[in-house]
Amino acid sequence: MNTTQTNRLSLPVLAAIPAFQVIGFAILTAIAAQFRIPLPYTPVPITLQTLVVTLAGALIGWKKGALSQLLYLVWGAFGAPLFAGGAFGLAIIAGPTGGYLIGFVVGAMVAGFLTPAKPSYFTAWWTQFAASVPILFFGWLHLTLFVGNDPGTAFMLGVAPFIIGDLLKVTASAGLVKAIK
Repeated sequence: MNTTQTNRLSLPVLAAIPAFQVIGFAILTAIAAQFRIPLPYTPVPITLQTLVVTLAGALIGWKKGALSQLLYLVWGAFGAPLFAGGAFGLAIIAGPTGGYLIGFVVGAMVAGFLTPAKPSYFTAWWTQFAASVPILFFGWLHLTLFVGNDPGTAFMLGVAPFIIGDLLKVTASAGLVKAIK
């Protein structure tokens, strides 16, 4: 078999790899959503999703990372029980966690834009941190504008309880990004 034949045979496989990456990170986000810890004082649970979201952008790039999160949202919005606790439907996106879910798309984009090809651990940490900020911001904004909380209450319900956990997830994801890239 010559090189031309080998290239023709491998092109369909190579073309499918980005689709597998996008679908794979959408599925990983759904799995991470099931690791949830409900908090009694906020309608937003702790999950592992932000770790996967920021990894998606850092590892497969901003376009595919964002697309993986958009795919996750579409699947969950239209009936697949992928959101935290097996929830699904458009009402989840309109509810208290909707801003975070929308922020996943932006967070993956930020991670993809900022992560260099060969990051140091320090660089990976800061890019993962920067990518987690829009997730919390969109969550806070949604809790303020669409759920009807004042900004201070929205911060106490939707940002403050998650800062320490997000820092731990950023630390873990930065190690993974450094090791994989």
